Amino acid sequence: MREQLENIKKLASDDIQSSRSDAELDAVRVKYLGKKGLLTGILRGMGQISPEERPVIGALANTVREELEKYIEEKSLFLREKELSEKLENEKLDVTLPAKKKNIGKLHPISLVENRMREIFIGMGFEVVEGPEVESAYNNFDALNAPADHPSRDYTDTFYISTDILLRTQTSPVQIRAMQKKKPPI
Repeated sequence: MREQLENIKKLASDDIQSSRSDAELDAVRVKYLGKKGLLTGILRGMGQISPEERPVIGALANTVREELEKYIEEKSLFLREKELSEKLENEKLDVTLPAKKKNIGKLHPISLVENRMREIFIGMGFEVVEGPEVESAYNNFDALNAPADHPSRDYTDTFYISTDILLRTQTSPVQIRAMQKKKPPI
């Protein structure tokens, strides 16, 4: 019986050392320490051994089991460290590369509709013209033939920055600028 235990210990140690993956190591563990394993079979046959030898063989079998479990744990740790080092070797991270841009927020629904309307009108041949928010009184009123006593010229209806400069009250001054810069047809 002692020879069988020593033989199992030697065979199991060789199989553990030759294991190249966790799956192979688990198969070795099941082969020797599982429910139907070789060492478990010997422990089940302890009833056939004389009562004087049972404690000695039982202690030896338990020692072999503990040593095999220790070898398996050490080999498992070695395989995990090896796998991690290979993974780190293959997956190098270049910290000098620029980071991925994060999309922060989205367009407002009104902006989406405005952009879509621009696409439609540009597709029909129209042109989008933009102008300043701060405008001269000439472009805002005089070029549009607004009389001097028109209510929109009043200080309560228009925000004047100075006597001749004001915030644009309508989109028409942009049309005046476009007509001054472009030739007909506009």
